[in-house]
Amino acid sequence: MIDRAKPVPNGGFVAVGDRWNYAGALTFANATAVFEGSSELALPVGGKVDLAGIGQADSTAVAVMLALKRRAAREGKSIAFASVPPGLHRLARVYGVEELLAD
Repeated sequence: MIDRAKPVPNGGFVAVGDRWNYAGALTFANATAVFEGSSELALPVGGKVDLAGIGQADSTAVAVMLALKRRAAREGKSIAFASVPPGLHRLARVYGVEELLAD
């Protein structure tokens, strides 16, 4: 089963089976819309959010990832990010949150 969040220009999450996949950019330009769109999707049953499809990303991508972690905690669930691009790992390290984004 494939379920899509509300379309967001240049990027968004797609629920595929028991995980979410991300495709497109995740930057200041679309981060709010991406996060708001993700609220329309049930958290992934398998707890995995695959970021292999991220093209361009900036520090707001880290903020969206942390917001998703907080949402999962509020809902009594956990999520883990897979295929995090190296640039996002570096940003997370700079902000001191790398362990929260580990696979």
